[in-house]
Amino acid sequence: MAYSVNSPAGKVVQDILNDLPGLMAVAVVDATSGMSLASHSNTPSINPDTAAAYNTEVVKQKQKAMTALKLSNEVIEDILITLTTQIHLLKLASNGSKFIYLVVSSRDTNLAIARDVLRANAEQLN
Repeated sequence: MAYSVNSPAGKVVQDILNDLPGLMAVAVVDATSGMSLASHSNTPSINPDTAAAYNTEVVKQKQKAMTALKLSNEVIEDILITLTTQIHLLKLASNGSKFIYLVVSSRDTNLAIARDVLRANAEQLN
């Protein structure tokens, strides 16, 4: 457990854990630096702090692609990556400064519920 519930990011992690107790991993990430501000993993093989840095590059590259495509009226709401047995979701705060990285089992978690939990908690990051 790498968070303090006294910090805004720590509160978001705890709230997501309360809503999705079976999650595999979660992190609140600074979108500029890639640093994990708070994280938790229920799966020893998933280090959300390491994943935070790599997923920051995913977000930055998508933002560059949007600029190249002149999609100036669009903002990234979330990025969905589906693996064989896992769903990885990146949910950006509305101001784009932070994002939530969530890993859940595709067998055990409803995607709509996971997105709804992230949507509600991302509002706390602004």
